[in-house]
Order: sequence, then C-alpha cells, then structure tokens
Amino acid sequence: MKQVLALTTMLCIFFLSAWLSAAELEPGAIEQQHLFKIERSKNANIVQYDARVLPDGTLDPDKPVVGYWIRLAEDGRKMKLRFLEKRFVYGFRAAYDSASNSATMVMKAAIGRELKVLETTDGYRAMIMIDGRDAVIEKIFVQNSGKRLFKKVEYIELHGIDSVTGEDRFERYVP
Repeated sequence: MKQVLALTTMLCIFFLSAWLSAAELEPGAIEQQHLFKIERSKNANIVQYDARVLPDGTLDPDKPVVGYWIRLAEDGRKMKLRFLEKRFVYGFRAAYDSASNSATMVMKAAIGRELKVLETTDGYRAMIMIDGRDAVIEKIFVQNSGKRLFKKVEYIELHGIDSVTGEDRFERYVP
C-alpha cells in the first residue's frame, strides 16, 4: 500500500511540474517576442530569451523577460532552465522601468555588461555594447573546454547589429 501511495504521489508531482512548465512557456494572453539566444560549443541546444509583452503592448512588469532551453540536439522541444542553470549560468536579473517601459538585464554568466530591453519599430529588442558600439544583440556564443565539473570558458562571442548604422557587430573576449 505504501508503494502505491508513493508511486501515486510521484506521478502527481511529475504531471504537476510538467503542467507548470508548460504554463510558464505558454503564458496565454502574454505574447513572447524573441530577443536573443546563447549557443554553446558543447552541442546544438540553445538557451532562448524572450520579452514578455502584455496585450496593451507594454512589457510585463512582473516578469519582463523569460529564458528557456530549445533542445535542438534532441527533438527541438522547449524546456525550463533547471535551478542551478538559472542560479549560476543562464539565469538573469531583470529590473522593469515603468517610466520608459524598458528592462535592464544582468546575466548570471560573466559577460561583463548589462543588456537593455527596449521597444523599437520592430518590436522589443535587447541592446548591448559590442566592440564599443550600441547594438541589438542577436546571439552570444560560448566556447567551452574540459569535461563535466571542470569546464572552462575559453572565450565568449557577441553577435549583433549596430543600432545606428545597421552593420553587423562582433566581439570576442576571454572572461
């Protein structure tokens, strides 16, 4: 009897967590607009960051940005970031500014600069300094070496578009 109860409890927790994960990724009336992605040398899986936009066109003040996995190396499904991934690597802090309807993002990973989420004529975009110029960030690439717990970041690449000239911007640096 105890085994049946334990199994039932585990199944309930599993289905509840799957339902909550789907609710976070599919927020209903809140639209999600692509901001940028993080690619890694490890595999094809990416971490995607989206702006959360309310029906009136403003950022969601409670949660202006969401990040999640897209498992391209597997079946392409979306997955929530795990606790440790949010806490140390792919997580971020987003502070909403109601006066400018924008958000400032600080990444947990040491990319060395803030991102600003702003509304543009093309929707919401994340701005960052790339090679000394304001740019719309499109992609961050992280080159790792080592295995498991002993991974080392060899370098980080920032890819974007110059916000004034429209030219491609690129910067590679060692953190």
